[in-house]
Amino acid sequence: MEERFRSADKSLAGTLMAQLTTMKYNGSKNMHEHIIGMSDIAARLKILGMAGVDSFLVQFILNSLPPEYEPFQINYNTIKDKWNVNELASKLVQEETRLKNQGTHSINIMGQRASKGLKPKANKFKKKKK
Repeated sequence: MEERFRSADKSLAGTLMAQLTTMKYNGSKNMHEHIIGMSDIAARLKILGMAGVDSFLVQFILNSLPPEYEPFQINYNTIKDKWNVNELASKLVQEETRLKNQGTHSINIMGQRASKGLKPKANKFKKKKK
């Protein structure tokens, strides 16, 4: 029975590691929720005996960020201090707010006709050829 639990733990640990290392921030949640989700997976791994170093989680979070956060990542890499997860979370929430205020998020807007697959109406005021 104990052997089965160890095997299940190994399998779960592998699944959780895959989730943690491949998670990407896509804006569907806010930054705080994204970091909480990644921290939760790390805590579950710790329970399974895979105690990770805080700096690994910080790096996983940084690696999960989209391209608009590259200046933030460069800044982190150039400073001497290393942040813990809470410090990183605080700074990323600020960066998320700054990016939203700058309007870096794009929205695709389509007219009603384009979205329904209809052809645009011909121009009524077009000059007739003689």
